[in-house]
Amino acid sequence: MKKVLTFATAATMLAFIACGPSAEEKAKAEQHVKDSLRNDSTAKAQAKAMAMQKMNDSIAKAKADTNKMAADTNKKAK
Repeated sequence: MKKVLTFATAATMLAFIACGPSAEEKAKAEQHVKDSLRNDSTAKAQAKAMAMQKMNDSIAKAKADTNKMAADTNKKAK
């Protein structure tokens, strides 16, 4: 009975090993990971660029407001 149980266990383990992913499936999974990483880095770069653009817009608006206030002050002073 021990031999039969040992044989059945060994056969089950071999069946699990044999049913693993094929080389094609492994390659497809690896490509999916690479695509995900590339898309993630692209999204981060776009978000960073948008943040920089917002900051530059904010600086430009602040400069314009400062120039306008200076012009108004000069008009009132005359």
